[in-house]
Amino acid sequence: MRVHVVSDVHGSAEALARAGDGADALLCLGDLVLFLDYADHGRGIFPDLFGAANATRYVELRTARRFDEARSFADGLWETLGRPRGLAIEDAVRKQYADLFAAFPVPTYATYGNVDVPRLWPDFARDGVTVLDGQTVELGGRTFGFVGGGLPTPMRTPYEVTEEEYAAKVAAVGAVDVLCCHIPPAVPELTYDTVARRFERGSEAVLAAIHATRPQLVLFGHVHQPLARRMRIGRTECVNVGHFRATGRPYALEW
Repeated sequence: MRVHVVSDVHGSAEALARAGDGADALLCLGDLVLFLDYADHGRGIFPDLFGAANATRYVELRTARRFDEARSFADGLWETLGRPRGLAIEDAVRKQYADLFAAFPVPTYATYGNVDVPRLWPDFARDGVTVLDGQTVELGGRTFGFVGGGLPTPMRTPYEVTEEEYAAKVAAVGAVDVLCCHIPPAVPELTYDTVARRFERGSEAVLAAIHATRPQLVLFGHVHQPLARRMRIGRTECVNVGHFRATGRPYALEW
């Protein structure tokens, strides 16, 4: 059995269409949407609407952790559009989702990232593309559990849930062979981004589940340039499957 795993696709539909080549199934751990590419300020929903120069300024403010200033700056730009912000974003997200869901191979098992919009996914998921959140699936004799979304941050990304809601999804999954999440367990080495120079949110509930249920593997993404890409906690191997938009390469599991 061979399974490929991707996370943080961020608009890379062409590479996504090849991600399942040679595999029996593809797993996607979320963040399909590209709102703004921090490596290329001319790509994404924000620069499409407001231009690369404004995108650069927005990135500078957020990178400096001046989140209130960044939000105020963006609010001023949105007011120039002449249409509701929510509608403009939804139209752009729908265009990206149409391309990305069409690129998914069959079968694909996917969960949400923190920048995704779950309520739109049913409009694009088709036969052979299964969306899971707080649910499990058996592949090749192994049980895979999926927990999507992120936890609250100052960035206020679209799919952040409370710690209680997130913990309830982890509990609903229960004991599995492989736990697939968008965000990592709350371990400093796995949550620190060496380029952004900040800690991203990790999950205490996932860390507790590792100690309690001891899955063979925990797979996740979210942190694009982690201090550590993998580490062992007890018998559990924790692996950041990589920033797919940057690499175009899936993480491969074989058994």
